[in-house]
Amino acid sequence: MSERPASESTSSASTSRPRKGPLSFLSGSLTSFGLGWLALQLAQRIVGYYAEHPPHYDVRFAQSIAVFMKTLFVGMSFLATFTFAFVGIGLFLTFVRSLLPGWSEAEQTP
Repeated sequence: MSERPASESTSSASTSRPRKGPLSFLSGSLTSFGLGWLALQLAQRIVGYYAEHPPHYDVRFAQSIAVFMKTLFVGMSFLATFTFAFVGIGLFLTFVRSLLPGWSEAEQTP
């Protein structure tokens, strides 16, 4: 087996992979916003469910676990909502930046 020098392998890898364009950024942003909207709908349903059915147990240990699980579910659903929203905002700003003149030259400089 012949080994290629490191300079050849990095240059061939960078030329074979196409660069992302504005359409990729826009589609990623819309996808992320869509998933964020779905996560928000899920979070609202979880909050609504726990508002109508609060956990109530006679045993203190079981009550503690139920409150922990409620907090975990609500927190993770809103964390997913805000994560998808922030990724969508970042991709949208990258999309806008890619439409500005001079973006391709600025992308190629290290």
